[in-house]
Amino acid sequence: MNVDIEQIMRQPVMTASPHQSAGHVRALMAEHGISALPVVNTDGEPVGMVTATDLLDDHADGAPISGFMSEPVYTVPRYEGPHVVARIMRNHHLHHVVVTEHKKAIGIVSAYDLLQLVEDHRFVAKPGPTPSKKSKRRS
Repeated sequence: MNVDIEQIMRQPVMTASPHQSAGHVRALMAEHGISALPVVNTDGEPVGMVTATDLLDDHADGAPISGFMSEPVYTVPRYEGPHVVARIMRNHHLHHVVVTEHKKAIGIVSAYDLLQLVEDHRFVAKPGPTPSKKSKRRS
């Protein structure tokens, strides 16, 4: 199976800036039903990640996300395969990886996206056991 990251990543990716507030990011995530936002600099390069878990702590609504965003942010170029994303997630215990092109955030892949890939393309139910073809013994 040849699947590119482009086929499974979510794009366009919604991002945040380091100076944005916790309250703003909370509202953005709730409004769009997402659980992670890459934090990017003025050039669009990822510098951190804010997840719903980060927002569980009692951060004041006006607190800048630069104070609690996760660093470093893990990225993968758009030309890599999903197996690279899976390896990064497993090795670093992550649920999201940012997809980049020319160092700029262009998409995001979640563990859910990888599970959907497995479900859609690789999981095949095996048939149950077949009856034996041995002849029955005569008494």
